[in-house]
Amino acid sequence: MMEERTNLMHMMKLSIKVLLQSALSLGRSLDADHAPLQQFFVVMEHCLKHGLKVKKSFIGQNKSFFGPLELVEKLCPEASDIATSVRNLPELKTAVGRGRAWLYLALMQKKLADYLKVLIDNKHLLSEFYEPEALMMEEEGMVIVGLLVGLNVLDANLCLKGEDLDSQVGVIDFSLYLKDVQDLDGGKEHERITDVLDQKNYVEELNRHLSCTVGDLQTKIDGLEKTNSKLQEELSAATDRICSLQEEQQQLREQNELIRERSEKRVEITKQDTKVELETYKQTRQGLDEMYSDVWKQLKAEKKARLELEKELELQIGMKTEMEIAMKLLEKDTHEKQDTLVALRQQLEDVKAINLQMFHRVQNAESSLQQKNEAITSFEEKTNQVMSSMKQMEERLQHSERARRGAEERSHTLQQELGGRTSALQQQLAQLHEQCSSLEKELKSEKEQRQALQRELQREKDTSSLLRAELQQVQGLKKELRELQEEKAELQKVCDEQEQALQEMGLHLSQSKLKMEDIKEVNKALKGHTWLKDDEATHCKQCEKEFSISRRKHHCRNCGHIFCNTCSSNELALPSYPKPVRVCDSCHTLLLQRCSSSTGP
Repeated sequence: MMEERTNLMHMMKLSIKVLLQSALSLGRSLDADHAPLQQFFVVMEHCLKHGLKVKKSFIGQNKSFFGPLELVEKLCPEASDIATSVRNLPELKTAVGRGRAWLYLALMQKKLADYLKVLIDNKHLLSEFYEPEALMMEEEGMVIVGLLVGLNVLDANLCLKGEDLDSQVGVIDFSLYLKDVQDLDGGKEHERITDVLDQKNYVEELNRHLSCTVGDLQTKIDGLEKTNSKLQEELSAATDRICSLQEEQQQLREQNELIRERSEKRVEITKQDTKVELETYKQTRQGLDEMYSDVWKQLKAEKKARLELEKELELQIGMKTEMEIAMKLLEKDTHEKQDTLVALRQQLEDVKAINLQMFHRVQNAESSLQQKNEAITSFEEKTNQVMSSMKQMEERLQHSERARRGAEERSHTLQQELGGRTSALQQQLAQLHEQCSSLEKELKSEKEQRQALQRELQREKDTSSLLRAELQQVQGLKKELRELQEEKAELQKVCDEQEQALQEMGLHLSQSKLKMEDIKEVNKALKGHTWLKDDEATHCKQCEKEFSISRRKHHCRNCGHIFCNTCSSNELALPSYPKPVRVCDSCHTLLLQRCSSSTGP
């Protein structure tokens, strides 16, 4: 296999060399009859057949090189035109002939080297057709592809029509490649020229491949530049975010330091305050021990008052919970009543729409009734006219029959009386026959008219029956109208009842709203005024005098502030307290003004 590969490679070199030399002498344009070109195709066929796997079938063994050439169509879409043109040739019946035609067309396109290079680059696909030691699977295949690049200089004008490519015998003619020594010495200059041309063509092919690779690299560089610009934009955005986060971190650190300083200051101030309070406590402890016995008595009295106040607070809390429950129930009632109002309004709108539809239907029915009554009257007039015409026609028929009978009687009497006057009578008879024929014609025409009138009568009877059926439908519609009117009256009654219910509901709602406003005012009075503790107040809220054993503390039941006895001696009945309780002077005047404004006109 190695010797065969080397021999085929040397033969390919010789055939390409001889072909280029002969082409240079002929001006680089070749025909199909050129012997070196034919030998080149034979050598190329042997190279492609080397190491081909034999495919067995029912007919026999098949060893064709067109199978691997068909792969070029899948790998390189430019070769699809060659493959389709080869398949469409009707003269080719074998795979060998199609392979030879494919080689001819690839050489004419000057892409034979490119197509074979694509095949050799995909050796994993060629392994289905060639053995591992075949020429196309080894390095010699790449060498042959490099040699075929030089053939791109040639212009091959090959005609496939008329040639028997199926039955050609591929035998290599070695006589073309056996030359004298003198011819070899004399052709050295020619060889140099061909070598220079081959080098030039090879350099041109290399430049073409390099330009393609440069274009691919340029597109890759453009894509990398775009990705680089995107990455730079993302980097800039990330740096901006990092800077903003660092600034926020710095601000948070400064705020933490300020909070620490403030907390330390507050701790120091609280420590100083606790020291001062301890000193004052020590100083006032002695006076407090003396006043303890007096305060103990006051404590007992205040405990009793406190118990009473706690009972009152419990009552207030119970009242408050009851008021909240009543508020929730009222809100639920209001929501339900609003929903019922919405539903009733929708029902009213539906009833109105139904009434409008029924009114439109009644109007349409009345208009159709009027039209049908008019049609009935017109049909009755027509029937009367037809009946009168029928009567006239019958009278005419009777007159004609009478005339005919009279004529026949006359003829009989004339025949009896005037037996001799046959000729005159015959003439008269002919005239009478003519009159009879004319009368018969008139009778036929009158019969036809009568039949036509009977048909019209039948049609009018059918129309009258249809009109009667429509009248019955109209009567049914009238009944439906009455029923609908009754339903309308019932619905109207229901609407009136619902409107009355709505009015009552509106009255109830207004009353409940008033109650709600009263309850809200009571809650505001309860929520808005906080009950001050005894320890928080040291002076009277109104006269600002200091509380002591003689000047006792009293809470205002309205505002919750602490006053002395003189400033809170008034008593009034509040909404939260049914009995009159202690109220400060300002609340007393304010409540009196409210009562006077509410009772006034």
